[in-house]
Amino acid sequence: MLDALGVAVVGFGWMGRVHTQAYARVRHHYPQLPLRPELVTVAEEVPGRAEEAAEQFGFASTTRDWREVAADPRVRAVSITAPNFLHREIGVAMAEAGKHLWIEKPVGLGADDARAVADAVAKAGVQGTVGFNYRNAPAVEAARELIASGEIGTVTHVRIRLFSDYAAHPEGALTWRYERERGGSGVLGDLASHGVDLARFLLGDIASLTADTAVFLPERARPAGATAGHSRAAGGELGPVENEDYVNCLLRFASGARGVLEACRVSVGEQNNYGFEVHGTRGAVFWDFRRMNELGVSRGTTYQDQPVSTVYVGPGHGEFGAFQPGAANAMGYDDLKVIEAYRFLRSVAEGVPYGATLADAVHSAVALDAMARSAESGAWMVL
Repeated sequence: MLDALGVAVVGFGWMGRVHTQAYARVRHHYPQLPLRPELVTVAEEVPGRAEEAAEQFGFASTTRDWREVAADPRVRAVSITAPNFLHREIGVAMAEAGKHLWIEKPVGLGADDARAVADAVAKAGVQGTVGFNYRNAPAVEAARELIASGEIGTVTHVRIRLFSDYAAHPEGALTWRYERERGGSGVLGDLASHGVDLARFLLGDIASLTADTAVFLPERARPAGATAGHSRAAGGELGPVENEDYVNCLLRFASGARGVLEACRVSVGEQNNYGFEVHGTRGAVFWDFRRMNELGVSRGTTYQDQPVSTVYVGPGHGEFGAFQPGAANAMGYDDLKVIEAYRFLRSVAEGVPYGATLADAVHSAVALDAMARSAESGAWMVL
């Protein structure tokens, strides 16, 4: 009989829903997984939201207080999908209670928060997986293997972009996301954290960086009540946007490669335009999240006028085979979180980390903190 693993979800906004759906699907795609996740409880402070989650997904119980989850002996693993400012307190408490953690990035408001959760996880001897989902795309894993194999030669430079319009509307509500105390570093923590993780995943450690940031929509209207996602609040009292809409960063890698990382949450006309271009001495590799299952690859020995071919990922790339039987069959965003759930549960079952860890979260947070300091000083920062 499969070992049942009691799981809880803390924070049931969109990401809490995504985690819950991943738990429900994970054994459909990974029948060999020795654990069977059971939805024990959901914690959400917005009245009625936890009850709706229980009704739809079958959680055995609900609570408005996440501390009850920490004290619940039925719960062995917890998804932490609450707002950023709660990550440290909840993450440390859950680890100290002996719960394994699947926690969303950026794991708090800065490197100190990420380290605190990482230290608590290490001290408790539990597993900790972090929601850097884009590294789970089979095409990204294929790109990493291609780069490591030397097929494009020695990497010279990379450009990573994360442009979106989710905050572009001037009537977007002034939620916690735009407050320094609760949302942290704005687009740095929200999007650039993924960019840093992709940079390290593909090319290795970042040695130094310099950055520039900007706030393009300096005021927003305060919402009248509870919000979900990126709600509108036309006519409300205006308040200041305290954190960044935009960041542009120059990177120097330990390998000697150079990079540019650019992220913006107010890019009108851009919807989830995330991707990278990695150039080497003999070729290049290109990925666009909106065409998630394709890679553009240039390789050979012609150098000048060398063509780019489209490669469709298939069962031999990453975890593609757990979802589709042949190349060019589509996978989607939620599938990346199913892969993440699998790696989290496998980590719990085997006691060995798989996928993005809290160490990766600390590395990302250190880089984000350095970007913020660099934007203030104009100086290069050594990591």
